[in-house]
Amino acid sequence: MNKETSPVAGKRVGLFPTCLVDLFRPSVAFAAARLLEDAGCSVHVPDAQTCCGQPAYNSGDNTRARALARQIIDAYREFDYVVVPSGSCGGTISRHYPELFRDEREWQDAALDLAGRTWELTRFLHEVAGIEQLPGHYQGTATYHDSCSGLRELGIRTQPRRLLGAVSGLTLREMPDTDVCCGFGGTFCVKYPEISERMVSNKVDCIRQSGADTVLAGDLGCLMNIAGRLHREGVDVRAFHVAEVLAGVGNTPAIGAGDGS
Repeated sequence: MNKETSPVAGKRVGLFPTCLVDLFRPSVAFAAARLLEDAGCSVHVPDAQTCCGQPAYNSGDNTRARALARQIIDAYREFDYVVVPSGSCGGTISRHYPELFRDEREWQDAALDLAGRTWELTRFLHEVAGIEQLPGHYQGTATYHDSCSGLRELGIRTQPRRLLGAVSGLTLREMPDTDVCCGFGGTFCVKYPEISERMVSNKVDCIRQSGADTVLAGDLGCLMNIAGRLHREGVDVRAFHVAEVLAGVGNTPAIGAGDGS
C-alpha cells in the first residue's frame, strides 16, 4: 500500500501528543507523526491543544475538566481524525467527554462529534489506515503490556500485536497476566504508593517470566512506571512505546535508560 492508494490519503489528522509524551518522551510523538504521514495523512498539532483533563476528571473536579475539554474540542474541530498515542487520553476524549457535558446539549453534541473522530494510534493504523507494511526494524524479543484504559475502554489488544508482527527482526512473546494493571493508574500511584509498588513488582515478575529483552506498551504512563521498577530491581529489560518500534527507534534510548527512573 502506498500513500496514494491509502484509505486515509490526504486526510487531515490532528495528533494529540499527550502531556507525558510532550514533557518526557517527545520521540513518541515524532514516531506517531511519521507513521501517520507514511499512511498518507496530513498531520498537524494545534498550538491551542493542552491537557485533555483526565487528572481533573479522575479526581472529581468536573469544572476544571470541562474547561479543558472545551479547549480540546475547539482546537480539534477542523480535523478529519484525531489520533492519540495513548489509550487513557484517547479514552477520556472519546468516552468521557460526552459524559462531562450531559447537561449541556450544545457541548455534548460537539463532544460526541469529536469522540466519533478520535482514535488510539494502533487502532487507527490497523482498522482505519489498513497498514500492512511498517518502516520499523527491531532486533530483539518483546513482550506487550496491555494498559487498562486502552484494553477495557477502547478494546485495544489485537491491533498493536498485528502491527508488531510486521516489524522485521522482532519476536513477540506474551507475558503472564499481560492484561493486569501495572499499578500506575494516574493519580492512583500517588494516592496508594504501597499498593502501586506491589502491583508493578508483580508486573516486572511477569516480564521476567516471558524471557523478553524488551517491554512495549501504548501508554507512556504505564511504561514509565514499569521502566522505573525494572531499573530499581536491576532487571535488564528495555522499555519502548509501541509507536517507537513501529516507526523505527533508531538511536532512541530506552525509556528510563540513564535517567535515574
